[in-house]
Amino acid sequence: MKLTAKTDLEVPAAAVFATLIDHPAWEREAVRNGVEIQRPADAPAMGVGAEWRIRGHFRGKARKVQIRVEELTQDQRIGLGIDSPSVEGTTRLEVMALSARRSRLRVDLEVKPKTLAARLFINTMRLAKGRVQARFETRLGQLGARIKDRYDRRQSLA
Repeated sequence: MKLTAKTDLEVPAAAVFATLIDHPAWEREAVRNGVEIQRPADAPAMGVGAEWRIRGHFRGKARKVQIRVEELTQDQRIGLGIDSPSVEGTTRLEVMALSARRSRLRVDLEVKPKTLAARLFINTMRLAKGRVQARFETRLGQLGARIKDRYDRRQSLA
């Protein structure tokens, strides 16, 4: 299943990209939301090959996911690989400069099932694709608002 969404931000593209690759900040936020994060000792801390093993609850069940940075083009694109016992997929985040102070964030997500239960879940999502797409776009809008808020806070401190 593929989902795509985009949002325009009143933030320079370089600042959006810097926020997206601020791994420690995202890790702290995930931990605050009750997610366990482990970083493999042999994986680099930043850049291609950076990896996280994540454990948390989703739909009332404990889930494990491994996320790995597979592609990184400075100030433009981040490609993530997603792997779990039931699904695998990729996420691509692209940042485009619209002007000196505006940018566009586009997210492409593709998920493929590995188990029968996951196949049933994804097929159910396909049937409700309109609602799933709307929720995906809403979540991206919320992410954009958080990025703008972080940028505004940094600017007020400077």
